Amino acid sequence: MSIFDIFTNQLLNGIVLGSFYALVALGYTMVFGVVKLLNFAHGELYMVGGFAGFLVLSFLAPYLGPGWLGVAVSLVLAMIAVGFLGVVIERVAYAPMLSAPRLSILITALAVSLVLQNGMLTLTKGQYVPFGAALGFGGVKLGNLFISYNQMILVGVAAALMLALELFVSRTQYGRAMRAVSVDKDMARLMGINVNAVIAITFFLGSALAAAAGSMAGAYYGSLWYFMGFLIGLKAFTAAVIGGIGSIPGAMLGGLILGLLESFGTQLPGVGSEWKDVFSFSVLILVLVFKPTGLLGKPEQERM
Repeated sequence: MSIFDIFTNQLLNGIVLGSFYALVALGYTMVFGVVKLLNFAHGELYMVGGFAGFLVLSFLAPYLGPGWLGVAVSLVLAMIAVGFLGVVIERVAYAPMLSAPRLSILITALAVSLVLQNGMLTLTKGQYVPFGAALGFGGVKLGNLFISYNQMILVGVAAALMLALELFVSRTQYGRAMRAVSVDKDMARLMGINVNAVIAITFFLGSALAAAAGSMAGAYYGSLWYFMGFLIGLKAFTAAVIGGIGSIPGAMLGGLILGLLESFGTQLPGVGSEWKDVFSFSVLILVLVFKPTGLLGKPEQERM
C-alpha cells in the first residue's frame, strides 16, 4: 500500500473510533458542566447500553430481523432505558452527595462504576456475548480505500446525535436552563429554574448518548464484554479533557482528535497497536501540562 492509501485508511479508522469517544465524552462533559461531577461510572453506562441493545435486539429479532431495522429500534430503546438508569443513579447515589466534599462524591461515582461492572460480570460470568446483529459487509470502494456501509451509518448516526444535542442545548428552553445552571445553580434556582429537573435531564441525555455508543459498538464489533466500558470511559474522559471539559463542542472535537491520534500514532516507526493506550494517555499528560483547560475550555474563577 502507498503512503496515501495508509493515510486514508487510518483517517477512516480514526473517524470511526473518534465517534465512539465523542459520544461517551459528551456525557462526561455535560455532567461536569452542570454538576461539576466527574462521573467515572459513565463508561459502565456505555457497557450497560451495549447489553441493553443486545437484549432488545434478541427480543425483537424474530419480528424485525437482526438487520438495520432491528438494530435501529434496539438502539432507540436502549438509549431510553439507560437514560432512565442514569437518572435513577443520579437520584439515588449523587443527589444526596451534591453538598458533600468533592472527594466523597468522586468515591461514590467509583462505587457506582464497580456495582455496574461487577453486576454485569455476575450476569455474564465474565464471558464475551455475541451481539447477534447481521449488518452485511457491503460498502463503497474508492481506489484502495473500502468504506463499509456500516462505517458510514455509524459515523452518520453519531454525527446526527451530536448535532441534535448541540441544537437542544443552544436552541431550546431546557438547553438554556442547563447553561444557566452550569453558570450558577443558586442564581438559577432564584430565577425559577427547577435545578433538580435540569440535572435529571442532563444525566438522561448523557447516559442515553453513552448507551447509543455502546449499542453501536456491539453491532459494529459483534461482541460485548462486562469490562468493555472501563477503558473507553478513561479514553472518553481523556477526549473531554483534550477538548475542554465542560464544553460540548470541545468533547466532540476531543473525541475525534483522540481517535485520529490513536489511529495515526500506531503507524509511527516503532509504535505498534499495543502502544496506542500509552500514546493516548501521553497526549493527555501533554495537554494538562501545556493547556490545562483543553482546546476549547475556559478557565473558571471561584465565586466568593
